[in-house]
Amino acid sequence: MSQQVGRPVREVLFVVGEASGDLHAGKVAEILRELVPDVHMVGVGGGHMQRAGVELLEDVKHLAVMGFVEVLQHVPKHWALLKRLRARIESGRVGLVVLLDYPGFNLKVAEVAHRAGVPVLYYITPQVWAWGAKRLPTIARLVTKAAPILPFEEALLRQHGVDATFVGHPLLDRAQSLPSAKEARQSLGLAPDRPVLAVFPGSRKAEIARHLQSFVEAAQEVQRRRPDVQVVVGAAPTVTIPPAACPFPLVQGPSFVAQRAATAGLLKSGTNTLEAAVAGLPHVIGYKTSPITYAIAKRVVKIPHIGLVNVVAGREVSKEFVQDAFVPARVADALMPLLEMQSPERQRAEAGLAEVRGKLGTAGASRRVAEMIVGMLAP
Repeated sequence: MSQQVGRPVREVLFVVGEASGDLHAGKVAEILRELVPDVHMVGVGGGHMQRAGVELLEDVKHLAVMGFVEVLQHVPKHWALLKRLRARIESGRVGLVVLLDYPGFNLKVAEVAHRAGVPVLYYITPQVWAWGAKRLPTIARLVTKAAPILPFEEALLRQHGVDATFVGHPLLDRAQSLPSAKEARQSLGLAPDRPVLAVFPGSRKAEIARHLQSFVEAAQEVQRRRPDVQVVVGAAPTVTIPPAACPFPLVQGPSFVAQRAATAGLLKSGTNTLEAAVAGLPHVIGYKTSPITYAIAKRVVKIPHIGLVNVVAGREVSKEFVQDAFVPARVADALMPLLEMQSPERQRAEAGLAEVRGKLGTAGASRRVAEMIVGMLAP
C-alpha cells in the first residue's frame, strides 16, 4: 500500500446506509488502519467511520430510510449521491469498494464498480433469504467476495455462485466486555431490587413516528399491572425523541447497557433482537410500518418470522406483534411473565436466546473482514 512515484494511493471506499452500518464499518476501518497504516479510506458513513480515519463523502444521517414508500421519497437524493460515487470510482482512485447492507442503493454502487473493474467486498449481505431472492444472480455477477454475518447465509450464497465466507456476527465483538446487570443498573441510576423493562422503538425517524406511542402505551400498561416496574427507553443517536412524547427516562449510548440492566425488553424487530440474544434479555418484538409497505411486504417476504432472533433460531423464541396485531394490552400480556424470574415463559426464552448466541459464530468478525480487505488490496 505504499505510495509509488507518479501513482496515487489507491483508496478503500466504504458505503453504508444507516447508523448500525457506520458502527460496523468503523470497527473494520479501525483494524484496517492498524494492519495498513498508510491506507486511504473514504466513504458514506458517520461518526464511527470518521473517528476511524475515514474521509466522509456523505453523512449517513441524511440517508437512513426504510420501507417501500419511504425509499421512493428519497430517490433524488440517492441518485445524486450515486452520481458522485460513480465519478470517484471511475476516476481510478478507488482500489476496493466495501459495501455494508443497504442493498437497494449498494447494489447500484456494486454495478458501477463492476463496470469500472473495481473489486467489491459485500459485508453484511442483503437478506435475500427473507425477500429479494431474485437479487442472487445479480450479487453473484457484481460481488467479488461476500462476508455474511448470519450462519445460514454462506451456504445460500455459495449455492448461487457467490464467493462467500461466514465471518461471524459483529455484535459478538461489541459484547466481549458486557457489564453485569448490577453495574448496568448503577450506571443508569436504577434501583437494583426492582424489575426493569427496556423499550427500544427504533433508530430511524420513521420508526419512532410509528412505534413510540404504541410502545409507550404497552409499557404504561405493564406499569399499571406492576407498579414496581422501572421503564427506560433506548434512544439511538440518530433520532430525537421529544420529552412530551415519552414519560420514561431516555438512555443514550450503547443499547447493550440498557439491555443488561433490564429484566425484559420490548424491541423493534431487527438487529437489536440479536443484541438482546447476546445480552441474554428475554423480550417481545413489535413492528409497524405504512399500510402500503406492509401490504407489499406480505406479498414478497417469504419467511414466517420478522425478528432476526427468530429467523436465526428457526422458530419463535420471542413473541412478535406486527402491524394491527400490536395491541398494547396484548403486548403487556406477553411481557408480564418475562418479568418473573422463575416463570416457564422466561426460562424457555432464556434457553432459546442461548441457542441463538451459539449460532452467531465467534468474536472477531471485524478483524476477519479487515484481513479480507488487505488480501483484496494486495497487488
